[in-house]
Amino acid sequence: MDNLLGLLRIHVIRGVNLAVRDVRSSDPYVIVRLGKQKLKTRVVRKNVNPEWNEDLTLSIADPSIPIKIQVFDKDTFSLDDKMGDAEFDIGPFVEAVRMRLQNVPSGTLITNIQASTQNCLAEESNIVWENGIVKQRMILRLRNVESGEVELQLGWIDIPGSRGL
Repeated sequence: MDNLLGLLRIHVIRGVNLAVRDVRSSDPYVIVRLGKQKLKTRVVRKNVNPEWNEDLTLSIADPSIPIKIQVFDKDTFSLDDKMGDAEFDIGPFVEAVRMRLQNVPSGTLITNIQASTQNCLAEESNIVWENGIVKQRMILRLRNVESGEVELQLGWIDIPGSRGL
């Protein structure tokens, strides 16, 4: 608890144009990793454009460590098939939370991160102040696969008694 900064809520929204790993479709799920933490969404059956709409929460001690995501196809009688991976940096998001904004209009743009060859962003990602909360929505292009993107939204949760930001 001493070195904990807070919690990062990752809202896994959906997958877009994911790879086919079964005969005509896939049964995808997402794994989110940070250090020794590993969280998983539910499996969406027979869908290469799944809607997960699930919240996964990681405890953050070091915001410089990238968060890794992997997408897999659930198989019953064999190992699950890889459907790509991506990673993202939460540094700019944590910096926006540290600003401790108050009394700014909802929808105010704090900063944006451009897609580049140095990150997995499929398009520009905006960090905004929305209804009293700093949020970042991002679309990640999956690597090591023929196609696929995963859409996420980040939110921050302060923990009473933690070191905080």
